[in-house]
Amino acid sequence: MNSMMINLFYLVAALLFVWGIKGLTRPRTAVRGNRLAALGMLVAIVVTLLDQQVVSYGLVVAGLAIGAVIGVLMAVKVQMTAMPQMVAILNGLGGGASLGVAAASYFSLASVSSLSTEVGLSDSTLMLANASIMLAVLIGTVTFSGSAVAFGKLQELLPGQPIGFAGMKFINLALLVSSLVMAGLLVTDQAGVEAFAVLVVLSLVLGVTLVMPIGGADMPVVIALLNSYSGIAAAAAGFILSNNVLIVSGALVGASGIILTQIMCVAMNRSLLNVLFGKMAEVDENTVNANEIYEGKVTSSSPDEVSMMLEDAERVVIVPGFGLAMAQAQHAVRELADTLEGRGTTVEFAIHPVAGRMPGHMNVLLAEAEVEYDAMKTMEQSNPNFSKADVAIVIGANDVTNPMAREDKGSPIYGMPILNVDHAKNVVVVKRSLSPGFAGLPNPLFARDNTVMLFGDGKQAIMDLTAALHEAA
Repeated sequence: MNSMMINLFYLVAALLFVWGIKGLTRPRTAVRGNRLAALGMLVAIVVTLLDQQVVSYGLVVAGLAIGAVIGVLMAVKVQMTAMPQMVAILNGLGGGASLGVAAASYFSLASVSSLSTEVGLSDSTLMLANASIMLAVLIGTVTFSGSAVAFGKLQELLPGQPIGFAGMKFINLALLVSSLVMAGLLVTDQAGVEAFAVLVVLSLVLGVTLVMPIGGADMPVVIALLNSYSGIAAAAAGFILSNNVLIVSGALVGASGIILTQIMCVAMNRSLLNVLFGKMAEVDENTVNANEIYEGKVTSSSPDEVSMMLEDAERVVIVPGFGLAMAQAQHAVRELADTLEGRGTTVEFAIHPVAGRMPGHMNVLLAEAEVEYDAMKTMEQSNPNFSKADVAIVIGANDVTNPMAREDKGSPIYGMPILNVDHAKNVVVVKRSLSPGFAGLPNPLFARDNTVMLFGDGKQAIMDLTAALHEAA
C-alpha cells in the first residue's frame, strides 16, 4: 500500500473522528458518534498495521485479544455509577501508552550522533524528535499518575476531600520548572539516561501533587483536564512515530478536552489558570453556621405527603445529583417519571454541567435507565422553567442548587451558576440528612418555606413515593 493510499485512509479516519466528536455533543446522537469514532479508530489501526513494518503480527494479535477481553469485561461488569472511575483509568492508560512510546523512542535514539551519521539526520531533526519525546514523557506521565489519584478518590480508596497544605502550589511550580529544565537538557543532548529517569519521577510526583489537593466537587473539571492531557500526549507520540492519524486524533482529543474543561470551569465559576495550577479546592473556613440556617426552619415530610403534592401537579422538574448516582436510583427515578406522565403530568430533568463526578455523568445514568433524551434539559434550558413548575424534586444535588451562590457574597461558591430550584412553587429534597455537599456549606434551600425534606436512601425514598402515587390512583 503506497503512501498516498495510506494518507487517504488516514484522512477518512480523521473525518470519522470529527463526525464522532460532533455526535457526542448531543445525547440523542452520542451513541452514533461513539460508533463513528470507533470505526475511525479501526480504520486507523488496520491501515497502520499494513503500512508499518511489524516485528511480529503474533504479538499484535495477542495484544488485541487481551485488550478486547479486558474491554468487554469492563463494559459488562462496570456499573454505570462507576463510569467516572473507568474514565479516569482510561485517561491514565492513554497517558501511560504515550509514555511507553516515548521511552522506547528515546532509548532507540540514545546514540544521536551515531544515528545522525548513519542515516543523515540533521541536528534540528533530531532535536525536534527529542522535543516530541520529552513532551510525550512529561504530559503522559502526569496524566498517568494524576489519573491514578483521581481513580483512587473516585473509588474512595483515597479521601475525597482535598489533601495538601497552603504552599502546595509552590511545590507544584517547582516540580513543573524542574521537569521542564530536565526535559530541555535531554532535548539538547546535554544529559543522559539518568536524567530521563529523573524526568519520569518528577512527572509522576507532579501528577500526584496536582490532583491530591482537589476535592470531589471538582472532579468533573479534573476528568476533563486529564482527558485533554491524554490527547496532547497522544499527539506528541504521533510526532514521534510520524503517524498523521495519531497526531490528528490526539489533537482533537486535546482540543475538545480543553474546551470541555473551560465549560466545566465556567459552570464552577473557576478560571482555567486556577485549574492548571491546582488551586481548585481553596475554601474559606469562615462559613455560615448550619444551625443558624436550619434550626426550627426545616420541614420533614413523608412519601404519602409528597405524593399528595404531586397528585395535582401539572409540571414537575427532577434534579439529579451525585446522591442519585450513589443510591443507584436512576431506574427508580425513571419509574417515578413514567408514573407522573401516566397521570398527565409534564416531567423534565434539569441537569447541571458539573452534577456528579464527570462531565455528562447524570446524562449517562439517565440514558442507562432509558429516560428520553428530550426530557434531559441543560441548566440554561431549565432555569427559566422552574418558576412554572409545581414541584421540583432534588435528589442529592446539593451544591448546584445552593442559593448562597446567588445571594451570599462571602460564600466560597458565590457567583457559581446554579439551578434555580427555589423558584418552583414547591421543592422536595430527597437526602439522607442535612449534611453539606462537597463544598462543605449548608444549603439555605432546605430551610425555605416552599421546601420539604424527604429523608432516606435516595432509591428507597423514590420507590416509596412511586408506590404512594400508585395507591392514590
